[in-house]
Amino acid sequence: MLGLINRALQCFLRDTYGPDTWARIARRAEVGVEGFEPLLIYDDALIEAVLQAATEVLARPRDTVLEDMGTYLVSHRNLEGVRRLLRFGGVGFVDFLQRMEDLPEHARLGLPDLELPQFDLKDLGDGEFLLHVSQLVPGVGHLIVGLLRAMADDYGALVLLEHRGVADGGEQVAVTLLDQSYAAGRRFDLIMAAEP
Repeated sequence: MLGLINRALQCFLRDTYGPDTWARIARRAEVGVEGFEPLLIYDDALIEAVLQAATEVLARPRDTVLEDMGTYLVSHRNLEGVRRLLRFGGVGFVDFLQRMEDLPEHARLGLPDLELPQFDLKDLGDGEFLLHVSQLVPGVGHLIVGLLRAMADDYGALVLLEHRGVADGGEQVAVTLLDQSYAAGRRFDLIMAAEP
């Protein structure tokens, strides 16, 4: 697995819980405190070791850790670039949701070795959607719940999200759109402002 995924988990844990907690997790997972290089390839077992260590050190369920990481990827100030890339998915939350199937292909344009889950969206009508997420890492659907929740907030949409478990080799996430324009949402400009 490309180290970018491992690095994202490392940064989430460090930025959210502090460098001392990250150091405890890294020691327990038997990885160096310096962590992961984003463009190196790592054994998939390492991300599992870090997730397991995080659940033990934080005394939090794996699903909660992954969901919080999904929120972090969109909302943390250090990852404004990720948020910007995701916002190019559409002018509204439904546009974004409908374009998630293209996300892995678009990501590989810049990083050919990057593995992302595959998405398959079914529009059930009346604002109901079912998103099938391939299991890149067990529990990845919970990460997607956190990411979708943060994106809905970013767009100002009011949604209900539910992880529906594993089916057909992937995880199912139910999305119910209650109001596409519930709130103003966060400001988003196509062109980034120049720094002073």
